[in-house]
Amino acid sequence: MSIIKTSALLLVAMLVLAPAQSQAEPKLALQQVTEDVYAIVGELGNRSKDNLGNNATFGLVVTREGAVLIDSGGTHPGAREIDLLIKSVTDKPVVRVINTGGQDHRWLGNGYFRNQGAQIIASEAAVIDQKARTQDQLILLGNLVGEKAVKATDPVYADKTFTDFYKLELGGTIFELHHSGQAHTPGDSYVWLPQKQVMFTGDIVYIERMLGVGSQSNSKSWLEVFQTMATYKPRYLVPGHGHLTDLSRATKDTYDYLVFLRKSIADFMDSGGDISAIGNVDQAKFNHLQNFEEIAGRNAQQVFTEMEWE
Repeated sequence: MSIIKTSALLLVAMLVLAPAQSQAEPKLALQQVTEDVYAIVGELGNRSKDNLGNNATFGLVVTREGAVLIDSGGTHPGAREIDLLIKSVTDKPVVRVINTGGQDHRWLGNGYFRNQGAQIIASEAAVIDQKARTQDQLILLGNLVGEKAVKATDPVYADKTFTDFYKLELGGTIFELHHSGQAHTPGDSYVWLPQKQVMFTGDIVYIERMLGVGSQSNSKSWLEVFQTMATYKPRYLVPGHGHLTDLSRATKDTYDYLVFLRKSIADFMDSGGDISAIGNVDQAKFNHLQNFEEIAGRNAQQVFTEMEWE
């Protein structure tokens, strides 16, 4: 084959491959919410070696005195990926990290940012939960993300804790941190920026994907926490999972699902249903949410177990 023909074939191959490569989605996406406020959106699926445990949505607020990060990522390497994205929009260092809960991707990147001088803030209930589940979370991450990422991760807990409310003012920006009760995890908090009408919800809100009710959750209290958060009527809502949204979408994908699930389980129990037949509870109304097949059945089992003891 001539050199000209060989070169032509290589050029065709490159043109064929280029679209596929350009269409590959980054593991973290930056969305501007309003001036100096961003959502850092991770994948909607499970933790993986590719996403380094960052299968969640995080937040960034840039102030005159430094940046504030809402949740630090699922591993030390995951935190580094978040930091690289932060550096694409500001040269200010991260000086505060707020953990909105006890799930791994909310706090296991703390050590990375502590090493850079950031102060870590979380609710007391979140830190208690983090400490109770540290080893379980690291084992799970080892299986899903890989031992290399886990070995690089040093579990670091908050420097500053609060019970129900904490107000932070930094560089002219006011942050109000609220812990109103147990939701997806015992220490879930939401972060309200009154000047900008932005709410960061952590795992209180899932959109686009199905939320998870686990043994660390409380579906009844979760509804009450959502209602309290919703009274602020945020203009912009950054969920714990999914892209920048509003209160209406958050209500449909999170609150309405929890109401539906609890009512469906109550009806199932009233009709004499046993947990062995929990799969008969029809949740198809919400099958448009990603991860429905993997999570819906487990959610029903967990809510059934909760409601047995209410």
